Formats: sequence, structure tokens, C-alpha cells
Amino acid sequence: MRKGIKERKTKETEILIKLNLDGSGANAIDTGVGFFDHMLELFACHGGFDLEVACKGDVKVDAHHSVEDIGITLGKLFYELLGDKRGIARYAVSYVPMDEALARTVVDISGRPYLEYGGSLRGKIGDFDAELVEEFLRAFATYSLTTLHVDIIRGANLHHMAEAVFKSLARALSSAVKIVGDKIPSSKGSLE
Repeated sequence: MRKGIKERKTKETEILIKLNLDGSGANAIDTGVGFFDHMLELFACHGGFDLEVACKGDVKVDAHHSVEDIGITLGKLFYELLGDKRGIARYAVSYVPMDEALARTVVDISGRPYLEYGGSLRGKIGDFDAELVEEFLRAFATYSLTTLHVDIIRGANLHHMAEAVFKSLARALSSAVKIVGDKIPSSKGSLE
């Protein structure tokens, strides 16, 4: 089973994450940021990942530190759970509509961190700053050593657009980490 626990403590946040890549979508999320809880619940459900996240952050300032640090911690744990990446599919793509919104995520679990983000989420979704979606994606891509291309192809409602992003991310990552063989999927023999 590819499952584990990761903690991160700073002056700004205290985070505990449990992740099972081969789960069923079970989740228990408490980040102190309601909309972000909802996005991580969708991530777990649509990725088939069992995910527990507990975060105590300085949300009296704003949600930035909590969202970014959860991305860092989740990325590090994701990377560790994949080990040498033997047998994984490595590449995946997922398009997800949410009413008028459409998002696409393309993944390469390459050992090279990169985020290409084609979207314009600016404004508030309830109390949540929509641009934090990009901050989460960048932190996750960087610390999981994953190449992500995330595009919001269309949309008008910020909630729908963010939801489509998290669902497409989850589905693409789920497909990319599936065990499909017994070799490291690289002509170099390594994804480090």
C-alpha cells in the first residue's frame, strides 16, 4: 500500500496529512478554510485517494500560508509515496466540466517540478481568495517534483472554475499513479 503521514510545523502553520494513493476517496479535511476544505474533499473523492488533512494556520491574517503549506506538505508526501515510480503510468490528462466551466489538467510525474497555469481566477469565492488555487498548484507541483499543465478553458463562475480544476487535477493524478507495469517509465531508467 502506498500510504503515509507527513507533518509540517512553522510559526505560521501546523499541518498533519495522511494520504493513501490506493484508497477509495475517504476523507476528513479541516484546514480552517471552508472553501479549501471543499476543494480537498473533491480532490480525494475524484482521485480515489484517502486523505486526511488537519491544519492550524494563521487564518486571521488570511488563508495564504495554510493553502500554500498544505500544497508543500501534500506534495512532499505524494513524492515520498511514489518511491522510484516503478510501474506507474506517469502521464495522464483529464478534462472536467462543471456546468459552464471546463478545466484540463495534464500530468507528467517526471521528477521535474513545473507548473504551467492557464487560468484567471481572481476575486473572492466566499472568504477564499481565488488566486490561492494557483498557489496551491505551484506548491504541490514543486514539492511533488511533478510537471502540471492546468488550464481553465472556459468559465464564468469562480466556484465552478475552481471545482473543475481540483476535479481534473485529482483525476489526472489518479490515472498517472496507477500501476500499469513493472518498469520505471523512462528511457533513462530513472525519474529522479
